[in-house]
Amino acid sequence: MAQYEKRVFSGVQPTGNLHLGNYLGAIKRFADLQSSYECIYCIVDMHAVTARWTDPTELRTHVREVAAAYIATGINPKEHVIFVQSQVAEHAELAWVFNCVARMGWLNRMTQFKDKAGKNSENVSVGLFDYPVLMAADILLYRAHYVPVGEVQKQHMELTRDIAQKFNIDWADSIAAHGFGEAYFPIPEALIQGEATRVMSLRDGAKKMSKSDLSDYSRINLTDSVDAIRQKIRKAKTDPEPLPLDHKGFAGRPEAENLVSIFAALTQTSVDDVLKEYGGTQFSAFKAALADAAVEHLAPINAEMRRLLADPAYIDDVLQNGAEKAKVIAAETMRAVRDIVGFRN
Repeated sequence: MAQYEKRVFSGVQPTGNLHLGNYLGAIKRFADLQSSYECIYCIVDMHAVTARWTDPTELRTHVREVAAAYIATGINPKEHVIFVQSQVAEHAELAWVFNCVARMGWLNRMTQFKDKAGKNSENVSVGLFDYPVLMAADILLYRAHYVPVGEVQKQHMELTRDIAQKFNIDWADSIAAHGFGEAYFPIPEALIQGEATRVMSLRDGAKKMSKSDLSDYSRINLTDSVDAIRQKIRKAKTDPEPLPLDHKGFAGRPEAENLVSIFAALTQTSVDDVLKEYGGTQFSAFKAALADAAVEHLAPINAEMRRLLADPAYIDDVLQNGAEKAKVIAAETMRAVRDIVGFRN
């Protein structure tokens, strides 16, 4: 296994229907980081059950789907780590320590909880409210330097940094006494890379692309057929005007901006370059080009995912091997944390 100076950590929830937003906003970026960093990629099933979940078989199926997507997009499980969160008990243990570091005021400011809970905040699970603390534990358990995240997770990353800093300050004397210097946890940085970091719905450019949207035409699923991809792009909501010539032309046109950003991400170019080529073009012609790019990019991933999912024993073996690697790092971190806070090892 190659040696890297810096470590990356991130994860995806196994809640079914992985879509283009999950891919462009997260999974594709995971693969892109492999050559530069030691990468640890988690399937965060403990986060998945913060919402009401009653079907364990379905959850296990979705875990395999995420693992298949990781591998199909090019993440090398022999060189890097792919594992399931619940197989490493130290995630929950460190989350409890961080529950005693984080402050209610910090969590009350989390806008994503407010968005998910809506007017029903008194009846949602404590886990949904506490989700960001577990996310901080996920990252800091591996003492990660960088975390590839989408725009909506930036606030959670700030909380993670606050928790790391407060832990380092609260136990500064003990950290030094145990030989860890001035700080134990590194302060991780968010990596927000390239175009389409936040992919929006194909039916409403003001809404994030979501697996929970009732309309399947709002998203392109990673398991969609070639015909389905083309049809969804053809039916994507647009306006009657041609594509703008520059960024200013996106004002009041969220659907246009979303489709151009998707095209840029799929073709690994910039929005400016897309507008240079297609600015002034009617949407019918642009959608045809976008559909071609989407099919060319996604069809091989779709085929590889199907091949992998037909061999669940292989996926389970990858996840078991990944968990064993993750446990070595997690156990070392928790031994140090127990010593620092005064728990018995």
